[in-house]
Amino acid sequence: MSRSAGPARTRAARGRCGRRAQCRSPLPPRPPRPPRPAAAPRPAPKRRCDVLVDAHCHLGDAAFDPDRDAVLERARRAGVQHVVVIGTMLEDSARAAALARGRAGLSATAGVHPHEAKGWSAEAATRLKALLALPEVVAVGETGLDYHYDHSPRDAQRRAFEAQLALAAELGKPVVVHARAADEDVAALVRAWGQRVSSLVLHSFSSGAPVFDAGTAVGAYFSFSGMVTFKNWKLADCLTACPPDRLLVETDAPYLAPVPHRGERNEPAFVSDVAEALARARGAPIAEIAERTTDNARRVFGARLASTL
Repeated sequence: MSRSAGPARTRAARGRCGRRAQCRSPLPPRPPRPPRPAAAPRPAPKRRCDVLVDAHCHLGDAAFDPDRDAVLERARRAGVQHVVVIGTMLEDSARAAALARGRAGLSATAGVHPHEAKGWSAEAATRLKALLALPEVVAVGETGLDYHYDHSPRDAQRRAFEAQLALAAELGKPVVVHARAADEDVAALVRAWGQRVSSLVLHSFSSGAPVFDAGTAVGAYFSFSGMVTFKNWKLADCLTACPPDRLLVETDAPYLAPVPHRGERNEPAFVSDVAEALARARGAPIAEIAERTTDNARRVFGARLASTL
């Protein structure tokens, strides 16, 4: 471009801009925006059915310290009648029992989780036996094997698990079993002890065929959590093949929040989402799943589960 062309082009451009400016009408002032309506209060939990039992909830966890009573009220409004409060070590088993003591709609378990198995001792067995004698404590557990994290040596896990199975057989208590990445050993112990204890509950079931087959062979209960709502859930066959009189539902709260609550703190009210997922998978009405799993929970954990929130 030559220098002589520059001023002419500039003047022409200015002329065009000037003409546009002269033709443009001033915009009228915007009307004031109406005030926004006040935020609606949080809706009550959706009540899909009138009878549900959350078979596995860590209600004593510190995550519930700020609003535990409100959590239970939301559960009641969502149709949850009873919550089984789980112990994973001696201290929080005592806390679970204290929460359930004298309160309708709550029961407790007492046990030593595989993560804590390295601390198992004769003294621990004595203290656990005393907790299991409390009327509000309805089962041994959570105990089992976890070879995914290996927070305790595997031989210590097996020793603590077998000792608690023996204690359950002695006391006539069911056992809540944690199983992760330990299918062969869990299946062997399920087969060995399944007829010697009153019942086995395979909690948050996510094991493979060896554990499912062993559990089915001894009449174990299969408790399904919010994992059944996840896109990557790969055990739909187990979910549909499970005998109807061996189905349970749970939250494992505050962990494993189901869809559509992913990323939130899980709580007992969300067990209805688990029941709904089971109903879809099995082609049954949610009311039927709720009634069936509640009957099963009362059968495995005993008469205390007849009390309601």
